[in-house]
Amino acid sequence: MSRIVIKTFLYQITPQIWRRIAVPEDFTFIQLNDALQAALGWENKHPHEFRHGKGKRLVDVIGPVGLEDQTPGEFQDEAKLTLKQFIGRRRLPIRLLYRYDFAEEWIHEVVLEKKDEGEGVEMLGGERACPPEDFGGAFQYMQALHGEIAWDHPGYDPELFEPEKVDFTPRKKRKR
Repeated sequence: MSRIVIKTFLYQITPQIWRRIAVPEDFTFIQLNDALQAALGWENKHPHEFRHGKGKRLVDVIGPVGLEDQTPGEFQDEAKLTLKQFIGRRRLPIRLLYRYDFAEEWIHEVVLEKKDEGEGVEMLGGERACPPEDFGGAFQYMQALHGEIAWDHPGYDPELFEPEKVDFTPRKKRKR
């Protein structure tokens, strides 16, 4: 079975927080969202979208139904569009923007790097812990990292990423 190797990293944070996963090419974008959420350690409790387009104008959106009226470009339903359909005849790598939690604006770059053979979803690598959910965004995270504000999340270690603990088992079904 053909899979797509995907690397994602968070914008505005240094040192970089990144993950590399492989997912089946017949994954829909909602399944990709769920895999990214698991890999990054997010709780999947906020809105999200994938943006793409030409140059710096990323006006085309792949996301949940309900966002289409807020999209200046083309809108595609993430529950219907597969990675294979999205890639089509284009050559890899392909870059997308992944927005999570529109209030805190966690922006990720997602790179569909290459095809490989294998089964299922697999964690291939990564570094550093993702910021805690509802932390306040990249600016506040960087302030905490530099000791300018308190972490307020007991036990959180920004350096700790344990790839073997990532669980890609689908969580309970969401209402759409």
